Amino acid sequence: MRIVVEDVTAADLIELLTRHLAEMRAHSPEESAHALDPAGLREPGVTVWSLRDGDTLAGCGALREIDPEHGEIKAMRTAARFRGRGVGATMLGHLVATARERGYRRLSLETGAGEFFSPARRLYERHGFRPCAPFAEYVPDPHSVFLTLAL
Repeated sequence: MRIVVEDVTAADLIELLTRHLAEMRAHSPEESAHALDPAGLREPGVTVWSLRDGDTLAGCGALREIDPEHGEIKAMRTAARFRGRGVGATMLGHLVATARERGYRRLSLETGAGEFFSPARRLYERHGFRPCAPFAEYVPDPHSVFLTLAL
């Protein structure tokens, strides 16, 4: 498997991200669904990577710079047929390593509070992320969990 920077124009990546958005919106109220659409992931300050098994998209991740010392994981998604094969952990490791290379002192994320999001929360917690207050433009929300990792 290989991880490469993407420009969010590949059809398979857009399809995976579109399904991701639909699931996020199905499990969170509209005002609590903070996932970016493909256009939002093309914004300056956001880098998107795909993880591919040969030519097949296995997953993706995105990192947004909040400021020169603070990054945000803005997207993490594993394709259904690759779940349970370590794709999420591999991408998360890549995002953390990239954040360190960029000199960030902290890496944070927002995820859902509901049961649907518990596998994602467990993954982040296994990798050292801990609960934190809302950061950047986020506000307290009972449907959101905010996590951070000191780098």
